[in-house]
Formats: sequence, C-alpha cells, structure tokens
Amino acid sequence: MSAPLLEARAVDKHFGGVTALRDVSLTIEQGEIYGLIGPNGAGKTTFFNVLTGLYHPDGGEIVFAGDRLPASAPHKVAQRGIARTFQNIRLFANMTAMENVMVGRHVRTHAGVLGAVLLDPRTRREEAAIRRRAEELLHYVNIGDRADDLARHLSYGDQRRLEIARALASDPKLLALDEPAAGMNSVETRDLRELIEGIRADGITVLLIEHDVKLVMGLCDRVAVLDYGEKICEDVPAVVQKDPKVIEAYLGGSLA
Repeated sequence: MSAPLLEARAVDKHFGGVTALRDVSLTIEQGEIYGLIGPNGAGKTTFFNVLTGLYHPDGGEIVFAGDRLPASAPHKVAQRGIARTFQNIRLFANMTAMENVMVGRHVRTHAGVLGAVLLDPRTRREEAAIRRRAEELLHYVNIGDRADDLARHLSYGDQRRLEIARALASDPKLLALDEPAAGMNSVETRDLRELIEGIRADGITVLLIEHDVKLVMGLCDRVAVLDYGEKICEDVPAVVQKDPKVIEAYLGGSLA
C-alpha cells in the first residue's frame, strides 16, 4: 500500500493550563473524503489550525506527502499543497468575487514587486492566466455569474462557495473545510455535498469538519471523532455511529 497523504503523529496543543489536543494521531489516504467530528470544544478547529500552520504544536508532528509540515508557517503549508476554509467566513468583503479568487492564487505566482510595478509582458501574461483560472473556479462552484459582485453582496451560501473557490485557486492536494454547511438550508447542503463529491472526483483529497453529522456520515469514507482534545474513534461511518464512546460524547444522542 502507498503511504498516506497525511499522517498526524501524537499531536498535542496546550493553551496555558488547558489541553486542546492530546496525543491525536490519524491518517488520511489520497483520494479520501475524511470527516473530523466531535462536540463543541472537542479540538477540531484547533487541529485544523495546527495542520495549516496557524498554531505551533506542543508535541508530535504532521507528515504530508512524505515530508514533515513546517510549524507556524501558513504560507509554506499552502505552498506544500494544503488549502483551507474557515468556520467563520473570511472573505475580502469589499473586493469582487473574481478578485477574492485571484488572491487565492498568489502562492502559485512568480511576479514580484518589480514585475507588478513595471507590468512587463511576463507579468501581464501571468495576470491574464490568474484571471482565467479564477473565472474557471467561479463557474466550477456555480457562482460564475457573480464574478463582478462584491463578496459582501453575495448570499451566505454563495459566500461559502466563494471561499471554497479561493482555496481551490492554490491547486491544493488536500482541501480542509471547516464547517462549510454551517447556516445552510437543506437545498444548499445538498448542493454542497455534490460540490465536495466533485472536488474529490477531480483528484483532491478532502478533510471535513462538520456539525451536520448526517452529512458527514453520508459523505465521508472514514471519520475520526474528537472529545475533550482526544481521538476516541476512527473508522468507517457505519462503525463510528455505533461506537459507545462516540454515542456518549454526543450525550446519548443517535448519530444515525
């Protein structure tokens, strides 16, 4: 078998006397849709922040595509091929949808400050290529007709799609989505599921944090469950739904 695309090895993270992650280990295979769930405060977003370089781990390591990820270096993590969205949408509200996606392409561009000032032919060609790719991605997430609208004028669901398009602009190997269905109605959630399935079909591995357990169980190949910063289960959805520790973590509620 080939090595996993991502392997977290005994990751710890502390904030003062609070342990947010304790000895968290998990593996994500190439081509998977992998779910990360747990009650509020379980450590899911903290894990995302460690993964993407926003937080420095206090122990352990994360290996991606065979090499250890740099800690506390989000730009280097993005260059390595990991892109993310955020639980609270972080778009440039007063920029157009097109401009937001173009910004997401910056880790794959080469023109420096001098090129931007002089606008030499190479820089102009690169700028045109960035715009074409941004237009393709806006159509890919089904908001191509909103390219010239300011991000703040888009509906909530379209803002979520725009954030995904911006993340895809960096050509990631792994797309990490932090609660992309939050605040969506049933139709928007269905469309989101189709989009995520399409992203995987196009060769991008997906890591998904989501409170919509029904969506996770119906979409993900495997699921890990965090509770109080510890991984209590990692398996296929059918097994996770029946695990006693998982059921207890969700206060006895059904995960079906």
